[in-house]
Amino acid sequence: MIEDDRTVQKALKRLFEGAGYRVDSRFDGSAGLEAFRALPPSAVVLDLRMPGRPGQEVCREIKQQSPALPIIVLSATTDVTDKVLLLELGADDYVTKPFSPRELLARVQAAIRRSNRSVTSDVFGFGDVAVDFARMDVVRDGRPVVLTAQEFKLLKFMVKNQERVFSREELLNEVWGYENYPSTRTVDNHVLRLRQKLEKDPADPVHFRTVHGVGYKFIP
Repeated sequence: MIEDDRTVQKALKRLFEGAGYRVDSRFDGSAGLEAFRALPPSAVVLDLRMPGRPGQEVCREIKQQSPALPIIVLSATTDVTDKVLLLELGADDYVTKPFSPRELLARVQAAIRRSNRSVTSDVFGFGDVAVDFARMDVVRDGRPVVLTAQEFKLLKFMVKNQERVFSREELLNEVWGYENYPSTRTVDNHVLRLRQKLEKDPADPVHFRTVHGVGYKFIP
């Protein structure tokens, strides 16, 4: 937990410890990153606005080193720009202060469950693409492909649920963990980038299909 408000930190520490979690609390971003590197946790609760190192920077660095690690962001603002930025950085959920501690606990637990979901096999192939989900490696036509944390999460979810049609709202909720989010353009942008990186012809996709009027589906 990276939170500079000692009252909030103390209350959440009691809550999570009461639910059976061991909590490592830090008061600023630099100390939080040190704790993350020393002993990677099951999830991170991160205050967005702290003195010193910005929460966005902390989120980005953690996701670069551990893309599958759930990060739940706390913020005192409802600014849509912050939400879009955190989605792009790979944050798994976003809670606005003041919030219900029980709701935060439920959101953290849901994010951990999503991160623990596994596909049928650690290695999966489609077209000229091979994906090693355990190692988080993607290779296309023998060459490594770099995916962002959120692109990889979307790919993993679509592979696990291949041939099922999902609306943009469903993908946003299932992959990002957000409900009632004001825009679904981030889903379109991520699907577009997966096509550009993994399809032979992004303009005429074979695997990442648009279902007009509904959303998207994955065809191996």
